[in-house]
Amino acid sequence: MKKWSYPLAILTLIAFLVLRFTYQSETILRFDTKIADILFGNPFIEAFHHIGEPKFVVWVAILLIVYLAWLAKNYRGMIFVVLTFAIGNVLNQTLKNWAQRPRPELEHQLTSFSFPSGHAMSGILYLFTVAYLLSENNTKTRKIQLWLGAIVLTILIGLSRVAGARHFASDVLAGWCIGYTWFIICVLWYERRKRAFKKSNIK
Repeated sequence: MKKWSYPLAILTLIAFLVLRFTYQSETILRFDTKIADILFGNPFIEAFHHIGEPKFVVWVAILLIVYLAWLAKNYRGMIFVVLTFAIGNVLNQTLKNWAQRPRPELEHQLTSFSFPSGHAMSGILYLFTVAYLLSENNTKTRKIQLWLGAIVLTILIGLSRVAGARHFASDVLAGWCIGYTWFIICVLWYERRKRAFKKSNIK
């Protein structure tokens, strides 16, 4: 990862905490209302929620683990996937129960808590994990394509939850922030273990 990505993770953690303690403020409520007015009912954006659904994410995790186990022989990467996908989901549920923010008022609304958005958080975690692992030992052009695709899809998945009135925009922003922070924490573990493995082989 680029050096700037690590201090950025600290900034996104701070942003998450600010949102956690200010989402009931008039400023955030006006922000949520404005974004909802722009996106609500947009069928194109709303359709992207499907690739953020838990079942889809689980299948991506399975396929990625199979690839890492049989083709890449990257067993450390398999643990990395568990940390980002599975532990990331546990973290999201823990944070939801901490904040206990109700979802937007909507007929047949989901009953779980709203903050932070699970789709936004899991979206950034699984897409960035795929981009990160597949870009290892790849060409610069392919790396750019993978990361650009991951970023665009992450944004669309998050916005789809506002378009469908399942989340407030601040929920989505918080999901992206804490998702990125957790991703970088997992990257730090992965790269540290990778360096340790190389040093042991040199010896």
